[in-house]
Amino acid sequence: MATAGVSAARNAAGILRSKEGGRSRRESSGWVKCSSTSSSTIMGGVTRLVWGGGHQRQQLLSKTGLLLSRRSSEQQQRLVQPVRAAAAEGGESSGERSIGFVEKYPALVTGFFFFMWYFLNVIFNILNKKIYNYFPYPYFVSVVHLLVGVVYCLVSWTVGLPKRAPIDNNLLKLLVPVAVCHALGHVTSNVSFAAVAVSFTHTIKALEPFFNAAASQFILGQQIPLTLWLSLAPVVIGVSMASLTELSFNWTGFISAMISNISFTYRSIYSKKAMTDMDSTNLYAYISIIALLVCIPPAVIVEGPQLLQHGFKDAIAKVGLTKFLSDLFWVGMFYHLYNQLATNTLERVAPLTHAVGNVLKRVFVIGFSIIVFGNRISTQTGIGTTIAIAGVAMYSFIKAKIEEEKRVSPKKQKLA
Repeated sequence: MATAGVSAARNAAGILRSKEGGRSRRESSGWVKCSSTSSSTIMGGVTRLVWGGGHQRQQLLSKTGLLLSRRSSEQQQRLVQPVRAAAAEGGESSGERSIGFVEKYPALVTGFFFFMWYFLNVIFNILNKKIYNYFPYPYFVSVVHLLVGVVYCLVSWTVGLPKRAPIDNNLLKLLVPVAVCHALGHVTSNVSFAAVAVSFTHTIKALEPFFNAAASQFILGQQIPLTLWLSLAPVVIGVSMASLTELSFNWTGFISAMISNISFTYRSIYSKKAMTDMDSTNLYAYISIIALLVCIPPAVIVEGPQLLQHGFKDAIAKVGLTKFLSDLFWVGMFYHLYNQLATNTLERVAPLTHAVGNVLKRVFVIGFSIIVFGNRISTQTGIGTTIAIAGVAMYSFIKAKIEEEKRVSPKKQKLA
């Protein structure tokens, strides 16, 4: 009986082979690709096929196809795994390449911003004073400062670095008071620079925080803490000591520096009212353009006749036309760049860091100006300047702490 069954199975297999049409068609249907370990399974399936009919044949074909598909997928996975690993490694390496120097070393970039801010500020102050030594016309030089900066902004807009932000009438009305105060503070600062030593002007300008606190208290109605007022006492005392024994003291330089402090204080007040979503680069460009238009008429009225009569001729006779024009160009460029870098630095650091940096900047300017110009200062002037700078540092630290607490408090309340 078993022998007859085997014979029948063999005959059935032969019939199927003839019907399937050769070896190639058997391979496509999955009959030959089974391994030797599964041959018995196939023979058993054939036996069941003979005795079980068409339904068993379909089951056999589906099982065989499933077995082959599993083996094929395993082979594909073995082939694909190295490719996937290589792709993952490539993705990681490309991710590392996409991280630029700015993201990888933020501290170094911020330090570079501070260095360039200090460097350009010191160079500006030194070159500016050298110009006044042979060309004492601060109104005209102030116009040149702004003019070079405006040309720089227009060229930057033309090439799209940055893209010019649109401005409407409402924003223009808000920026006009800011620009007027900026123009007045800039001109009076230069009048002081031309009249007295650079170190003395910066010592007087250390009083600016005092005027800011007074304006906030009595004009804006903001309550200034007692600790902030007490921190300003050394500033006032130090400036007073330095002024009493300053060898280059004159009232024009002193009063001009004080007016500059008041002007920049009002500029801060109007800037808070003109808060906008416009980026700082475009905002400073628009302020510079308006300030330039404000500065031109006083320069023409106050210094125009003198410049035409002998001002330009005397300067060219002393240093030559090429040096005269190059000095004016570079002093304007340094003025614009250091102001722009000061704004960019503020965007990168916390207010406290920027405040401390601003104090140190004033120390650098005073120190380098004394060294470069060889200005003789009395012992009392040196002590007064040191006390004033220390007071500004204390004020800046306390104010930045208060502002930080104001920003943190609403976040804590939301979390609670």
